[in-house]
Amino acid sequence: MAIMRLDKALSMTGMTRAEARKAVAAGRVQAGGTAVRDPGFKAEPANILLDGQPIDAPEHIYVMLNKPAGIVTATEDSRWQTVLSLMPEHIARRRPGPVGRLDRDVTGLVLLTDDGQLAHRLISPRTKAEKVYLAECEGALDAEDTALFASGMALSDFTAKPAKLDILSSGDTSRALVTLTEGKFHQVKRMFAAAGHPLLRLRRLSIGGVKLDESLDEGEWRMLTDEEVEILRAVR
Repeated sequence: MAIMRLDKALSMTGMTRAEARKAVAAGRVQAGGTAVRDPGFKAEPANILLDGQPIDAPEHIYVMLNKPAGIVTATEDSRWQTVLSLMPEHIARRRPGPVGRLDRDVTGLVLLTDDGQLAHRLISPRTKAEKVYLAECEGALDAEDTALFASGMALSDFTAKPAKLDILSSGDTSRALVTLTEGKFHQVKRMFAAAGHPLLRLRRLSIGGVKLDESLDEGEWRMLTDEEVEILRAVR
């Protein structure tokens, strides 16, 4: 990692800049084995100690959240609780943004990161990052619905790209996996409604090949593994 100011490196651990400057001024910070009292002093994070211990200051953070219903996929909202509010303080202070959006009533995988370059690539229309959803809808799904999704469905304001519909069960209500490479506003709901099958429930299972950790209860989160981050970086 590149060298950076002490106060910036410390803020990447979850400290505020004010707390970081106070820690430096108090002589609690060493760089290269020497106590430093200038918060503007630059060093590699790997060579910085706080209270004699190496700091944990990754350049970027990558979080997997199992979003419950009722939470908005945003960092701020004047009315509803946000995904960022589910993060502990040391994560929330870094202001990781959600990669794409889920409607408030939709559950499942949300990725949050402060790696703007990766986030932008994953949500770019030019990037074919597959998103997989588990949908429950009204009515019996059949082969005609599978063909309709695959054909590129014409909605009121745009034509959706071809999507894959794998029917899991069919009856008075049906369950299916939906795979698509775009994510416009209310898109999955609108596609099912246009097919005559209003959605009852929707849950996102994966983004760009990274699958929701099913050991996470709704509202729980964990950091992505290095392997999962590399999977996302490989998406083109």
